[in-house]
Amino acid sequence: MTTAVIIVAAGAGLRVGGEIPKQYQQLGGEAVLRRTIAAFLSHPNIDHVLVVIGEGHEPLYKEAISGMDLPVPVLGGATRQESVFNGLKAIVSLDPANVLIHDAARPFVDAEIISAVIRELEFHSGCIPAVAVADTLKRGSNGIIAETVDRSDLYGAQTPQAFRFAEIYKAHADAADSGRSDFTDDASIAEWAGLDVAIVSGKPHNNKITTAADLHDAANQPGAGKENMLNDIRVGHGYDVHAFEAGDHVILCGLKIPHSRKLKGHSDADVGLHTLTDAILGALCEGDIGKHFPPSEEKWKGAASDAFLRHAANLVADRNGMISHVDLTLICQAPKIRPHVDAMRENVAQIIGIDVNRVSVKATTTEWLGFTGREEGIAAAATATIRLPE
Repeated sequence: MTTAVIIVAAGAGLRVGGEIPKQYQQLGGEAVLRRTIAAFLSHPNIDHVLVVIGEGHEPLYKEAISGMDLPVPVLGGATRQESVFNGLKAIVSLDPANVLIHDAARPFVDAEIISAVIRELEFHSGCIPAVAVADTLKRGSNGIIAETVDRSDLYGAQTPQAFRFAEIYKAHADAADSGRSDFTDDASIAEWAGLDVAIVSGKPHNNKITTAADLHDAANQPGAGKENMLNDIRVGHGYDVHAFEAGDHVILCGLKIPHSRKLKGHSDADVGLHTLTDAILGALCEGDIGKHFPPSEEKWKGAASDAFLRHAANLVADRNGMISHVDLTLICQAPKIRPHVDAMRENVAQIIGIDVNRVSVKATTTEWLGFTGREEGIAAAATATIRLPE
């Protein structure tokens, strides 16, 4: 069964800044596009890779793929939709069973995501990776909040978007014949055509590079080729305790977990995120969470603790460093933590911008000893490993 890939690299990519499109800018000593292509060429289930480029980009493309064995690229169109259709038409003669369509500016796609979307094509016409929306969503009108939008079942779509070739080709052809040119991704064309498209878990590091800030963040990601320059390796430790008070849930690592009581604190009392924040601050020798977010300041009352952890991660990025690994242990008799561990890891990974495989969350009890054993509160301990330039 043949699986082809179309990498869409036809955009001008000017919002990232610089004199050349973002897909040709350097990331860890390589062009962004080259990194993206390499992820698919190295996958055992990919048989053919075709790149769609912009008119006039030929010299940049030739330089970016130097040494790679690839077919002649196809020129894109006025819209992403038209560019993808040009790519689909170019591989009709290959008669592939499946096709993956991927943004050139997502250079950190990994084998796990590629395998996952291909696997779902046995059961569905298409499949996309997506990340569940974590932030509270607001709809605005004239600069004023009009309403809060329910984020349940809402996802941020990523690529590669995988399809059975014949079905997505017909959907694109029908859209073109109908004069539709406003689709923003291929899954939306598939939906319009009535195809069933599955969702698998995407990853935070598979974000699309759009702005200069995105390119900066990408350069700090594990796997960006920067690791060899970050030889100042540091480990920070964090420890925190919060007592229980009357309530009906606790918040741990950003999750609302039903419980007979809640944790007491000036903010949302998320002992897990507080401890991780202290661990990162400790590795930076930047004091503790109270120094950066004093509990005496009213603006932090009831604040969501992801802001604290994100601040600590940004301090690492500001020093051109990266977070290699975090390890959190929650210490309590109740509530039960294990059923929530995977979701906690995903939350932490998204907040600090690292792969979930670099996030450890676990729990233990004190065998009914001490204040945690008496169920008077929850304690947490954490370590954070960071890498900084020497």
